[in-house]
Amino acid sequence: MGQMMVTLEEDAANIDIDTPIIGGVDMIKAILKLSLALAVIGSISLAQANEDDMSEKKKELTSIQQYVTQHDGTEPAFKNEYWDNKEPGIYVDVVSGEALFSSVDKFDSGSGWPSFTKPIQEERLQNKEDKKLWMSRTEVRSSSADSHLGHVFEDGSKDKGGLRYCINSASLKFIHKDDVASEGYEDYLHLFEDAPAK
Repeated sequence: MGQMMVTLEEDAANIDIDTPIIGGVDMIKAILKLSLALAVIGSISLAQANEDDMSEKKKELTSIQQYVTQHDGTEPAFKNEYWDNKEPGIYVDVVSGEALFSSVDKFDSGSGWPSFTKPIQEERLQNKEDKKLWMSRTEVRSSSADSHLGHVFEDGSKDKGGLRYCINSASLKFIHKDDVASEGYEDYLHLFEDAPAK
């Protein structure tokens, strides 16, 4: 990535805007080349900044958060922060802050861990085969931070799609509905507009 940035920066630097350009086509080509180079440099810089930010957040995780998200661990059932949380709000990745689940889709599965019928957006999760514990399960990880979240099972309510996302509390941060907007997640307020009271 670093070498790519150096090359692009050199390309941008080699365009001499003080040199007279003959013909409108040549000028347009030069402007497009410069714009493309700067756009790519900007996107790479932003991606690097996000990566650095997540690296810093990982250093701030508690021991249980580190164990679960970075080492594929599992917290104790019934002895975790959100298994019995019934407040309205959203659950975000504890590392990246990306919104993953909503209380609207949370239900009591009796497992002792937070359970959801579906994520807010499926593309924010990635599923991987997990053959630990001498059985085959489907692991759930966050797409942006690659945090281990838990597992998904096919024993959920049939009228809700049949899935049960069994998620570790330590991989999540809960944001109450009343704080969603002030925390920068106002785009998710619509999830609660027609949600029935629990």
